[in-house]
Amino acid sequence: MGEHTKRAVRVGDLVLREVADLLSKKVKDPRVNGVTLTGIHLSNDLRHAKIFFSHIGEDEDVRRAHAGLESAKGFIKREIGTRIEIRFVPEIHFVHDPSLKTGADMERLLAKLMSDPPVEPVDESE
Repeated sequence: MGEHTKRAVRVGDLVLREVADLLSKKVKDPRVNGVTLTGIHLSNDLRHAKIFFSHIGEDEDVRRAHAGLESAKGFIKREIGTRIEIRFVPEIHFVHDPSLKTGADMERLLAKLMSDPPVEPVDESE
């Protein structure tokens, strides 16, 4: 891992923590309630950040949450500029990460399978 990559990971982690803090404490848009940040990919030049988010709900809920994040992007970028000492504040791109919903769906399916009565095997020799 090159020095630039290590720095991008360190700064990315810091940016992600700050964005999570801003979403929970400062962003008042109700559309972002229930949003979980799941990761970040910051380019090596520190100019572009893909922030991955998850939101459990229907597709329309996810679209609303994404619109809320997009709406708050300018505020988030300004706040990051005041909180973190970096030359350039990265351009933020929010990307939906469906992994939490997929995991919740799998857990529901497993719970249903566990609660259904077992099926008796059919003895075909009779």
